[in-house]
Amino acid sequence: MPAIVLLGAQWGDEGKGKVTDLLGERVDYVVRYSGGNNAGHTVITPDGQKYALHLMPSGALSPSAMIVIGNGVVVDPKVLLEEIDGLAERGVDVSRLRISGDAHLIMPHHRALDRVVERYLGTRRIGTTGRGIGPAYGDKVARMGIRLQDLLDPGILRKKLELALREKNQLLFKIYNRKAIDVDETVEEYLRYAERLKPYIAETRVMLWDALDRGETVLLEGAQATMLDMDHGTYPFVTSSNPTAGGACVGAGIPPTAITKVIAVSKAYTTRVGAGPFPTELFDDNGQHLRKVGHEYGTTTGRERRCGWFDAVVARYACRLNGVTDLVITKLDVLTGMPKVPICVGYDINGERFDDMPMTQTDFHHATPIYEELDGWWEDISKARTEDELPENARRYIARIEELCGTRVSIVGVGPGREENVLRHPLLP
Repeated sequence: MPAIVLLGAQWGDEGKGKVTDLLGERVDYVVRYSGGNNAGHTVITPDGQKYALHLMPSGALSPSAMIVIGNGVVVDPKVLLEEIDGLAERGVDVSRLRISGDAHLIMPHHRALDRVVERYLGTRRIGTTGRGIGPAYGDKVARMGIRLQDLLDPGILRKKLELALREKNQLLFKIYNRKAIDVDETVEEYLRYAERLKPYIAETRVMLWDALDRGETVLLEGAQATMLDMDHGTYPFVTSSNPTAGGACVGAGIPPTAITKVIAVSKAYTTRVGAGPFPTELFDDNGQHLRKVGHEYGTTTGRERRCGWFDAVVARYACRLNGVTDLVITKLDVLTGMPKVPICVGYDINGERFDDMPMTQTDFHHATPIYEELDGWWEDISKARTEDELPENARRYIARIEELCGTRVSIVGVGPGREENVLRHPLLP
């Protein structure tokens, strides 16, 4: 009963959607287990069609896999329905979608509070997308959340919303001087969503257990990435869920013993969006080059991504934390034409060398990267499909990443297209 976890090894945007798409024809279920529409996956199909997915699992583009939004996801129903409609208009079969009835809803007060609190924080803001994800998870933990299953019971929906707004409207109106949320309008709006979403709502845990019992393959697709994990990332500059491998079990209802493989995706360099520490960040022409050539702009927000050299300390941390069995390195082609390609192999913190992540937030904020410079390459690698077709210096770069991370590199991305990859080891038998 094979379950496979696919996650990001950095701060997100590593190209997980492309890998899901690669595996989509060979798995039976693709499950999104965390996050909300603050995440985005970009998938380019063989015919050149580009899809920007936010809540829908990337497996939506596979021809036959069931696609599941698990209980660990927070769902904005308006955004989800817009995405469903957009995919259907382009000929994508969305009837295979199932959503856990235990997934929590993003409500209007969550979006309102997310935006106003970020503005209130000013220069100390976290850098959220303002889409209500954090407040929705906060209410989930505070046992004040509203779930998808509540859409099926208008009485329960109203009672839960009235209870939530008793507090939230006080905050919005009296503290932040914003308009209060109207209960009647919100109930009416969300019951309209319920009419359309009802066919998709299911007990997804049992569905996945039964699939595993039949020996079918379940791919658990993470949003965001390891360094944005609520517990294991660069807190407080993190997301509000657990996109790590352990979070896959909680967010989908999959037993840990069912997981047979953990695939981590990392760029050949490093990026992050939003505020927070980033030791290898570049502020020079090299950073601008990576952003321009790599088209480093957020799928969901359009924000410029911060760019830096590959950080092997972060990547090794992600591999050990998640029990990674296979690394996928994407966007190696972006480094083509650079005379030197440095790799961060450790940190200098107040004169002391750290080869692993420092324990404290303060130390990580003050970490100075220790670089090892490798020679670059000038050859066009976009047509390479085997390791032998890569330039020698590109092969050395990948081999050094593999050595530093202690995990084999199974696939190397040499372009954005589905087929633009070098296969070193098969991800599936």
